[in-house]
Amino acid sequence: MEKNLQQTTDDYPQLKLENQLCFPLYACARKVINQYNPYLKPLGITYTQYLVFLVLWEQQEATVGEICRRLFLDNGTITPLIKKMEKDGYVVRKRSEEDERVVKVSITEKGIALREDAKDIPFSVGGCLAIPGEDAAELYRLLYQLLDMPLRSSDQ
Repeated sequence: MEKNLQQTTDDYPQLKLENQLCFPLYACARKVINQYNPYLKPLGITYTQYLVFLVLWEQQEATVGEICRRLFLDNGTITPLIKKMEKDGYVVRKRSEEDERVVKVSITEKGIALREDAKDIPFSVGGCLAIPGEDAAELYRLLYQLLDMPLRSSDQ
């Protein structure tokens, strides 16, 4: 058994945690998202709901598909969030008159009012990253470059 473990470490460097680009991306994302919890919890919303609010505070109404595209999330993730937000009185869902398959989401007055309580969150959380501004700007650029890049499927 010990020989097999040694072979794995030596023969498969691609399986070492330190050689994975995905791991530091994942760990950093979790670390940063956790910084939001003390600010979002008193508002009674999750980080993902906060992202939906950011979209709706910008444009007051968006289709579920638009929200999914903007947040790089799928319909199965967004729909239950929006239903909860509707139940809480923050948004209203309505089927499009032009195409009933399309669901439009509009922010309510209560949802707009929440913006006032959330307005300082970016400043509070932004201070948690102890990296110089130019490094933060470069990281932002690189991350969006990755998001905009089409990924090759594993069967290619």
